[in-house]
Amino acid sequence: MRQQLIPVNGITLSVHIAGPEHGQPVWLLHGFPECWHSWRLQVPALVAAGYRVFVPEMRGYGQSSAPAEIADYDVLTLCADIQQAMDAFGHTEVVMVGHDWGAVVAWHLALLEPERVTRLITLSVPFAGRARRPVIEIMRELYADRFNYILYFQEPGVAEQELDADIERTLRLFMQDQDVFLQQKPANARLLDGVAAPGPLPSWCTRADLDVYVHTFAEQGFRGALNWYRNFPRNWQRSEFLAGQQVLQPTLFLIGDRDPVGVFEAHTLKRMPDTVPDLEQHVLPNCGHWIQNEQGQQVNGLMLAFLGRT
Repeated sequence: MRQQLIPVNGITLSVHIAGPEHGQPVWLLHGFPECWHSWRLQVPALVAAGYRVFVPEMRGYGQSSAPAEIADYDVLTLCADIQQAMDAFGHTEVVMVGHDWGAVVAWHLALLEPERVTRLITLSVPFAGRARRPVIEIMRELYADRFNYILYFQEPGVAEQELDADIERTLRLFMQDQDVFLQQKPANARLLDGVAAPGPLPSWCTRADLDVYVHTFAEQGFRGALNWYRNFPRNWQRSEFLAGQQVLQPTLFLIGDRDPVGVFEAHTLKRMPDTVPDLEQHVLPNCGHWIQNEQGQQVNGLMLAFLGRT
């Protein structure tokens, strides 16, 4: 892969590129707390199938810019980063793929770019349209007396202090097969309170892989990544013009059967076919949230089969 730094939307975006020059573009958007290297198992498979792959380090991560203002991380701004990058590369038709927060951006890009985004693949985070009121308000009501990690992330500086204190330990805890994000504890607890010390790395993450993740957060810490979570109210306000719109592109959605997001978003999963009429869904057994790493071969097979059919 080669890396290219391009000026877009007032920032510098780091993009890793591989594959034949005239292959159809496929964009792979990572989530939290990940990096371009999260797609290490998908890139070779897509390149071997003739696609040209573009893997950005999203705003706030790695060598891409990490602006200081929280408002610089709302979902339409994140979409504009990718839209202007597609402009810079001359892309007129692309396949958009996203995991976790990258899936949120991918869903919105499908709505914003109905002609340019011809097919959509999203992992772990479903979509059922714009909520009737800000999601953060609903969360504050549901979790008034117990811990919720998204609410914990809202106060600037608090989560950063905890997560940045030992970046490697933080990442290892996130990667472990334990419910770091679903623990039952008081509302005033910290994210990693009560979490056992990290054990061995999971089978899907080598020491060399972990080093890439650690390097991603070493310089800028988690501040930029956490600012994505602090834009729930702004995202809701700015997306009013998208209310009621359907995602009409052929869409593949994958989620692990042990993914905590499946618990959080159970209602959204049920409603998704109404918003995404051309939808193919798969629940991968024995799989948590890091789906493209935990079940890389199965994800690749489903992705390539979907692209071949559509």
